[in-house]
Amino acid sequence: MATGDVALGQQASGATVHDASKRIVNDFSIQVATVNGSGSQSANSVLLKSIFGMGIPVSGKNLFPSNIAGLPTWYTIRASKYGYVARKKEIDILIAMNAETAKEDILSLPAGAVAIYEDAQNLKQYRDDVACYPVPFDKLTAAVCPEARLRKLVKNMIYVGVIGQLLSFDMTAVEAALRRQFAKKQKAADLNWAAVQAGYNYAAESLTKHDPYVLERMHATEGKIIIDGNAAAALGAMFAGVTVVTWYPITPSSSVVEQLIDYLKKYRVEPDGKATFAVVQAEDELAAVGMVLGAGWSGARSMTATSGPGISLMAEFAGLGYFAELPGVIFDIQRVGPSTGLPTRTAQADLLSIAYLSHGDTKHCMLLPGSVKECYEFAIAAFDLAERLQTPVFVVSDLDLGMNNWMSEPFDYPDKPLDRGKVLTAEDLKRLGEFARYKDVDGDAIPYRTLPGTDHPKAAYFTRGSGHNEKALYTERPEDYQNLMERLNRKFDTARTLVPHPIVVQTGKSKIGIIAFGTSDFAVLESRDMLKKEYGVDTDYLRIRAFPFTSEVHEFIASHDRVYVVEQNRDAQMLSLLKLDLPVEDIVKLRSIRHFNGLPIDARSVTDEFVMQEGII
Repeated sequence: MATGDVALGQQASGATVHDASKRIVNDFSIQVATVNGSGSQSANSVLLKSIFGMGIPVSGKNLFPSNIAGLPTWYTIRASKYGYVARKKEIDILIAMNAETAKEDILSLPAGAVAIYEDAQNLKQYRDDVACYPVPFDKLTAAVCPEARLRKLVKNMIYVGVIGQLLSFDMTAVEAALRRQFAKKQKAADLNWAAVQAGYNYAAESLTKHDPYVLERMHATEGKIIIDGNAAAALGAMFAGVTVVTWYPITPSSSVVEQLIDYLKKYRVEPDGKATFAVVQAEDELAAVGMVLGAGWSGARSMTATSGPGISLMAEFAGLGYFAELPGVIFDIQRVGPSTGLPTRTAQADLLSIAYLSHGDTKHCMLLPGSVKECYEFAIAAFDLAERLQTPVFVVSDLDLGMNNWMSEPFDYPDKPLDRGKVLTAEDLKRLGEFARYKDVDGDAIPYRTLPGTDHPKAAYFTRGSGHNEKALYTERPEDYQNLMERLNRKFDTARTLVPHPIVVQTGKSKIGIIAFGTSDFAVLESRDMLKKEYGVDTDYLRIRAFPFTSEVHEFIASHDRVYVVEQNRDAQMLSLLKLDLPVEDIVKLRSIRHFNGLPIDARSVTDEFVMQEGII
């Protein structure tokens, strides 16, 4: 299936191609259509990093199948001189390398787009309003790669050279990106560079450019890095001092732990070879989170990573962590559900299940990163928060943020000591003379705890998942249970003051607000510019970064007449959480903009829905 979001067969027949003399510089999207397992990842990475190396803001998204090799996959690259990094709804340049989807891919293009394809496919027969560039990929590949078994892989580098010539790439940036890609494989680097040159030379000699798209060097990426959200989260967990990591592999969260293992082996092994960490692959997600809570109880900084199906399995232990007050960090990299759903597509649809995960009255803290830098920062913050609050804390990302490459400012080295929360030492107990594990001493609803092995007779206590009083003694007295549950609710209110505050943009010109979170932020930022430019509509904006909601969220909604909540799920889950938290007079202000087809949300979809609901003509 094509992913251009343009209805097939809807283009105007006989429409003309863009005037190539009217150049469109550093503002277009590229879609590479290939098959899973064809080795296109290296070529696409080279393209992305070449544009980045030319100083042009860029983002890349891999849309791949969840099952066997040989099925269609698409990789989209967006270059934007304005710094927009959300997925663009329209595809401007298609590289059609998959014969099975080539016809549908070219039919999905808007008029004036570009198509590069194997000349034998003759795709020009389907569109007279698209700039077509047929290329003999197989012939060019055979000429530079004598080994037939390698040609499938090398073939992809031919299109890097072709598009490099057509778009006026700085080829020094291309070569630098390629040689970094194959840094430890000199022969592979030389072979692939020869393929790039073959594609470039063919395009220069045999293709006449008749499209307006071109790249020109900028300086907008200086000092920036490219990293995916899962790697950033893993780096943050390492800097947070994680010592116990448990997991059960599941897409799209597996690379959090895989990358973390690499970091830990490199940076957390003593000179004598002794590791200062433990990584355990459990038999399932329930066992994984149980180990996290057990390790947290014993004083370790512990974590696991999963996705929606794993979250479902963790429900019982999540309730134990909440009720017995045990720290631990769970990274949820969201994907499309329910059930197996679409394992390799993105969504923001685990909010309600996590917020109240388990049975009975349970409420959990969620941190909602909106960038790779926040994946890093919130990973660090989550461990502090879990121990400060003595409860499981969820870092809720998604496949788009977690598995795709993003530009970012470099991460800051942590400058604060670890916050271990209210832990009593033997010296503390000697001074105090008493200790009640579940007693609110300071009025913040957070009790003090001791760690196993504390050398004092009053340090011991029972950790209970059943009814207990302030001294951790078993009880079924109604007043004891009610007092405990009310304290846990007050602790959740304390969490409001500790979680990351939202990012608020007030124009001072509008009574219309927009709320979003996570990766929806990128589309909303661009959409707000569209609304201003195309319709003269100013909007205020608040990006939620945590649950429970802080006071700024309430104040933002109260100060606007209408507030649109943008999210990537069918059931408006963030809007539902807000309704449960707001006074009645503010609930009626909320409106919903939802996107839930599995593709990353785009700005045009947000803008069109906003305009329709506002009745703007």
